[in-house]
Amino acid sequence: MSGIASKIIKHNKLIVIVFTILTLISAVALFFVDINYNMNDYIPEDAPSTKAIEVMEEEFESTLSNAQVMIKDVSVQEALLYQEWLENIDGVSDVTWLDQAIDLKVPLEMADQDVVESYYKDNHAIFSMTVREGDEVEITEAIYELIGEENALIGEAANTSVSQKMAFTETMYAALLLVPMIIIILVLSTNSWVEPVFFLTAIGVSVIINLGTNIFIGEISFVTQSVAPILQLAVSLDYAIFLLHSFSDHRKNTEDPGEAMQKAVKSSFPAIASSAATTFFGFMALTFMQFEIGADLGVNLVKGILLSFISVMVFLPALTILFYKWIDKTQHRPFFPRFESIGKGVMKARFVSLAVVAIIIVPAYLAQQETTFIYGIGDQPESTRLGSDMIAVDEVFGKSTPIVLLVPKGDVAREVRLEQDLKQEERVTSVISYNQSVSPAIPPEYLDESVTEQFHSENYSQIILYTDTESEGDVAFRTVENVLEVARSYYGEEVLAVGESVSLYDMKTIINKDNTVVNILTVVAIAVVLLFTFKSISIPIVLLLTIQSAVWINLSVPYFTDTALVFIGYLVVSTVQLAATVDYAILFTEDYLENRKEMSAWDSIIKTLNEKTFSISISAGILSSVGFILAITSTNPIVGSIGLLIGRGALLAFIMVLFFLPAMLLLFDKFIGKTTLNAKFFKGGQSS
Repeated sequence: MSGIASKIIKHNKLIVIVFTILTLISAVALFFVDINYNMNDYIPEDAPSTKAIEVMEEEFESTLSNAQVMIKDVSVQEALLYQEWLENIDGVSDVTWLDQAIDLKVPLEMADQDVVESYYKDNHAIFSMTVREGDEVEITEAIYELIGEENALIGEAANTSVSQKMAFTETMYAALLLVPMIIIILVLSTNSWVEPVFFLTAIGVSVIINLGTNIFIGEISFVTQSVAPILQLAVSLDYAIFLLHSFSDHRKNTEDPGEAMQKAVKSSFPAIASSAATTFFGFMALTFMQFEIGADLGVNLVKGILLSFISVMVFLPALTILFYKWIDKTQHRPFFPRFESIGKGVMKARFVSLAVVAIIIVPAYLAQQETTFIYGIGDQPESTRLGSDMIAVDEVFGKSTPIVLLVPKGDVAREVRLEQDLKQEERVTSVISYNQSVSPAIPPEYLDESVTEQFHSENYSQIILYTDTESEGDVAFRTVENVLEVARSYYGEEVLAVGESVSLYDMKTIINKDNTVVNILTVVAIAVVLLFTFKSISIPIVLLLTIQSAVWINLSVPYFTDTALVFIGYLVVSTVQLAATVDYAILFTEDYLENRKEMSAWDSIIKTLNEKTFSISISAGILSSVGFILAITSTNPIVGSIGLLIGRGALLAFIMVLFFLPAMLLLFDKFIGKTTLNAKFFKGGQSS
């Protein structure tokens, strides 16, 4: 590292210029990166619902309805007029209403009232339609202009539109709150007014380059766009802090700033490398998810950590040497107490710490496995237009979730029997098909193609049924299972199913498998890094138990508060919290082992607590602030859920490292000494 560091110092101006150019190019490129807001696109290609969608698009040149419009206080004729107006909006297709379920020439009083009230109730009409994917914002705006404030628009397209409109503004809003907060924390925790600017510049450059290089990936998910930049900033800021603190220490004994920086790069490299490695491999585990939104986020975070590491080890030393005089000129006295006498107080509570964790760890582990999960995007807040529209529709029509079945065409009698059986299903409110809307007695070839094309393709017949369930949940998923069971009793595996609840059912199945794989890979990867870092069998166990306990406690809170948790948030945070906060335990343990060579276990832990509590609290404070700000600023339930879990998780990890880890190190001190290569523990008494 000495040779590399000397070259960095020698060519500092060139390095700063190169990074500046790369940052400017990336800043332009990031505006050309496509953002994907459709969660269904991240379901694996071999999933049943994905295959069904592909067949449906090929056979019918259409997709399942993704929007519903409710018009209040209209007659049947007025409703038909609205239907025509909706069909005339560019990007809106397949507008479905009561006229496709029954013959409107027959008085409504004589028709099946359950069917009628699925579309027209209390003079309110509800239409289902397909909004063209990719143009949701423009099309939903046109629908809003048509229906006005008093009517309602709901569905996946409306959700996507809201996500698109809010993603960029919310990210900017979060950054405007977050950056000043981080600067305040860093100013209060350092001795220079300018030093925090160096920290943020080094990581900010890597964040922008990471966002810009996504242009080579093609597109990223809205979750990645919202979460990855802020997470990268919070997780990797420690690297810059490690380096500049080391530089400051070496300058006390070295007159030449260049030489001090060379020593700082060399001495801080192991700590920064091990910290980056645990985070890198922890995030790498996300790339093994079958549910590809995890892989999308994982790739971006892995790339971000690598770029942050390069930026801190190459760009930051060059930048600091160019402008180190600014740091000297802006020195100020410390504002925060350094916790220099906290050690004895913490150690007095060691038995309580061990007892509390021993009591709650098993219930926390079991509780986090029993949490109720949301697999989709979740509900919008009531304060938003979409949230209030959803409530308005539910109050009149209740829940209405469509499922489309594609069955092999040709056997009309079998189709009719299937449709009759589907009507008998408890949660099915209506069934729309050629046989139900026209007549099984009328051959399709005698009718205009515009009538038959929505029901028949070259190879398939389409049966649309509506259920009175949510799009997900135990009842919804059980309904999907029941519908598929009935359909397969007639057509076996030839039947295909499409629908939001069907996609979420597949998502649940896939994600449950991902959960086990990702958690095991994360723990194993971090354990291997810790094994090589400490050359110890026991230390990785103690550190992983400390942080994993914090993860379990964090993820058990929704169960004890009876709150549903967005599953993608659960899966990401169970990885991110472990990968990001294990750094606190590494920093503490490295210092403890160094002190242990010169003093007793008790004294080395007291000294480590006094010296490291402050720096660990700063790291935890920054990550926790990031999480809570995401939770506060985001109206997207997925992003908000991830933020809340990260904020709470960072605080819990800090508490565990401050209280539980020292107690564990003292309890297993002799065992650690025997199972750690070249431990060279001091052989004196337990206390001074």
